[in-house]
Amino acid sequence: VHVPVPRPSRETPPVIRRVCPSAAFTNEIPSLVLSSDTRRARMASKRKGGTSGNKFRMALGLPVAAVMNCADNTGAKNLYVISVVGWGSRLNRLPAAACGDMVMASVKKGKPDLRKKVTPAVVIRQRKPFRRKEGVYIYFEDNAGVIVNPKGEMKGSAITGPVAKECADLWPRIASAANSIV
Repeated sequence: VHVPVPRPSRETPPVIRRVCPSAAFTNEIPSLVLSSDTRRARMASKRKGGTSGNKFRMALGLPVAAVMNCADNTGAKNLYVISVVGWGSRLNRLPAAACGDMVMASVKKGKPDLRKKVTPAVVIRQRKPFRRKEGVYIYFEDNAGVIVNPKGEMKGSAITGPVAKECADLWPRIASAANSIV
């Protein structure tokens, strides 16, 4: 006796059906189907003190192995970018960061207790011009970042120089320590 096998309904897209069979029964969209920006925003919302809101696509000015100034009062002078948090990979392409991105960095010059350790940092200024929604292009005279903890709270208490508006919108703890937001 031939018994017909029930076919999956055509209402759920085949990608969701293949990636996560239980997605048809829940309201949750599997993370593999979401874009990397949406996944990054969801992960940040789960951490306290992290980013708030979404970040627009902007020109990436700090690839891996870039050296930037440390603009806080922790005692570090230079930060060497090791990796960019939340970046995927592509053959022969270096991960790069822009204003407001969190990077893993090491201190090249500064206090001995800060050197030779991998610490999270957030980029607050970049030399590469980037376009804002209003149509203006903006750039700074140096590349700079501040040392933070994994939650996004600053290790230092003061920031020297201006902070990009894109970074201040994303990181409230950095915005509160900034003396000028451009």
